[in-house]
Amino acid sequence: MKKRILGFWEIWNMSFGFLGIQFGFALQGGFMSRIFQTLGADKHDIPLLWIAAPLTGLLVQPIIGYMSDRTWHHRFGRRRPYFLIGAVLSSIALFFVPYSPALWVAAGFLWILDASINISMEPFRALVADKLDESQRTYGFVMQTLIIGIGTWVASNLPWLVSKMGVSDSAALGVVPDSVKIAFAIGAFVFLISILYTVFTTTEYPPEDMEEFEREKAQKSSFVSDIINNIGNMPSTMKKLGVIQFFSWFAFFTMWSMANPALTEHVYKMPAPIEANFDMTTVEGQKAYDIENTAFQKSSNLVGSAMGVYGLSSMAFALLFVFYTSKRNINRKYVHMISLIIGGAGFLLMTVVTPEQLKYCFVLIGIAWGSILSMPYAMLSSSVDPKKMGMFMGIFNMFIVIPQIIAALGGINYISGLLGDDAINAMIIAGLSLVIAGLSNFLITDKAAISYQPQS
Repeated sequence: MKKRILGFWEIWNMSFGFLGIQFGFALQGGFMSRIFQTLGADKHDIPLLWIAAPLTGLLVQPIIGYMSDRTWHHRFGRRRPYFLIGAVLSSIALFFVPYSPALWVAAGFLWILDASINISMEPFRALVADKLDESQRTYGFVMQTLIIGIGTWVASNLPWLVSKMGVSDSAALGVVPDSVKIAFAIGAFVFLISILYTVFTTTEYPPEDMEEFEREKAQKSSFVSDIINNIGNMPSTMKKLGVIQFFSWFAFFTMWSMANPALTEHVYKMPAPIEANFDMTTVEGQKAYDIENTAFQKSSNLVGSAMGVYGLSSMAFALLFVFYTSKRNINRKYVHMISLIIGGAGFLLMTVVTPEQLKYCFVLIGIAWGSILSMPYAMLSSSVDPKKMGMFMGIFNMFIVIPQIIAALGGINYISGLLGDDAINAMIIAGLSLVIAGLSNFLITDKAAISYQPQS
């Protein structure tokens, strides 16, 4: 079916819900490790505490993709019911995460939060392929990246901004500061409102053959066998993209889980205080602990603010390509390759920069992030059956979550440990991983994936 060419605001409206999704991911990615450290986690235990995120993605995304492919509601369409359910659950989880009284509670909330975000996120990827003509696919995914960049920058700066407005960064032992609690509450509100905006401003195409759709839907579900069959029969281009995704997401999971301990320790020289090093039975010991903890919390605000810069540069990347791809074709393969290598350089430079220079590392990382959020999906959407777009987008997520699971189960600690015990070594591994991901783009040879091929 030839689809109508959509205008800027129509694509903006259908992508706007990603603002809320990215508020959730940016707050989770930028501040969950800080919450874990505040609740007493050792820096070497943090990757394992993060395992909830990739595991829930591995389980939830293929299921939601399969279900949304088989859903049609006369008012809410195919993908939008899942946007709404995920938004409600995510907003509730975001609000309560910083109130966790113990480490195991925070880890449990991360499971709930990540599962809920994934319920909303996977259908958004499929929606672009559903609604846009193939000639607009790159444009659509880049538009999502633009909105994600805005969300990343604003959400990453929220604790710093709230602190500047006078809210305290100090808190009792094992208590998350009010600046973080308020930031997460704002994130919960933005998540829900932005999803509602897309739900009520966007329509969807019904199935081309409604009778055939209803017959397939009425047949006995064979979810597991369908997933297994489609994994076994995935297109060659999808497998090659999987290699690129593996190394890309290993790098970014390493950043999300280890940037706070690595950068507060190596760049700001203000690591999280260890309770055992203080005599908490004396006033002097408690005061000394509070001074160091407040310094750690403030340096964590600065790390979060610096991380927000990668949202800005990914937004600039997206803005450039939104204008360019609205009129012209691009070589997705080489754009992605160069962007990933630039991002790798950003991680490697963290070993030598000053606090004032740190933001420039994240400028480079943001270029890679902007490409990761658009180019692989644009290449993939030109390589799979449109009727199974939701399922394949969910299966493609395996190439995102498996490297994260490997990283969480000891991959980060083992590989970075080969370089020494310093937390900053994790950022070196992230940089090398992104460079490998960039070079892996040489595997992509399908012309339709590399750039849009007009139908003759």
